Amino acid sequence: MPRTSVVESPGCPPLRALTADILGLVKVVESRANPAGVARVVETWGTPDASRAVLAASLADRAVDPVLAVARNNGAVELLNTLNGNTLAAVKVAGQASADSAEDPLATLHLFRRHAPNMLGTFLTCTEKGKASVKSVAKENADSDLAVGPSSSWDVCNSGKMEYSSVDSGESHVMFGGKGIEVNLWDITSFSKTWSAKSPRGNSLQIFTSPWFTAGTFLCNDDHRKIVACTNNHQVRLYDTASQRRPVISVDFRESPIKAVAKDPNGHDVYIGTGRGDLASFDMRTGKLIGCFVGKCSGSIRSIVRHPELPLIASCGLDSYLRIWDTNTRQPLSAVHLKLIL
Repeated sequence: MPRTSVVESPGCPPLRALTADILGLVKVVESRANPAGVARVVETWGTPDASRAVLAASLADRAVDPVLAVARNNGAVELLNTLNGNTLAAVKVAGQASADSAEDPLATLHLFRRHAPNMLGTFLTCTEKGKASVKSVAKENADSDLAVGPSSSWDVCNSGKMEYSSVDSGESHVMFGGKGIEVNLWDITSFSKTWSAKSPRGNSLQIFTSPWFTAGTFLCNDDHRKIVACTNNHQVRLYDTASQRRPVISVDFRESPIKAVAKDPNGHDVYIGTGRGDLASFDMRTGKLIGCFVGKCSGSIRSIVRHPELPLIASCGLDSYLRIWDTNTRQPLSAVHLKLIL
């Protein structure tokens, strides 16, 4: 018989998480003090509809008027009340008619934390073909097209497939990358490109690998010049946009594409998830692997989120589980089966 070991979970501290799936449902997962450490689904918002599948989501967890934004398969972006799931506004992104949304679906979404008092919020979207836009939604008549405030749009790329975007903590710069698209940095205030990566040098046979970036994040909260980008060729790269266009550090991790990455508030660690369900953390000051998380997901990890205060991360993906992990011990604290692909 194979040797096995049982890891006792200490339980999950009180928290609240929101997840979205391929049938357009938003589920609320909570862990409360009683019973201690047990996370479970407490609410489900919406009705099942594959045409309204959630492609991307972004939470503006601000002290006043917290809002959840979801980008749907039909080309609409909805702003939801984070307390009860009520739809505050639904906005069609420019150029996202029903036919366009099928040919060029939304790929990324970011809801800005800062907003004017008379606005519900401002969000940034980008389609798979690189059509980026910024829109603001007013509070008055939020259910009508008259609520849409100032908007801007631009082309991030002319070819390739956009796969991710990431906005820095100051919300003044955004990073894009994808299949056939080198990592590039844009100034959101002026909608101008400020930096673009350069492919690493070829190997001994002078064979070059086509760029294919799958995830990325800004490394520090107070410095937008250091960025981490992950590739389909199982590499984690650190770029310093102030010094050079090629990566400063490049690390290979196992053999499967890296699908998700999240930064740690300490400003030098990142957490990465792969297409085979591996979860690990790296110290990007040296590129050293800190360690792998105990246990294995049975499907590709598609999203990782770090708790802003507690030493916790949450991961979810194709195996339909939301998992909570302790970043200090790298042990699983709780797992919730949500039945649908997240």
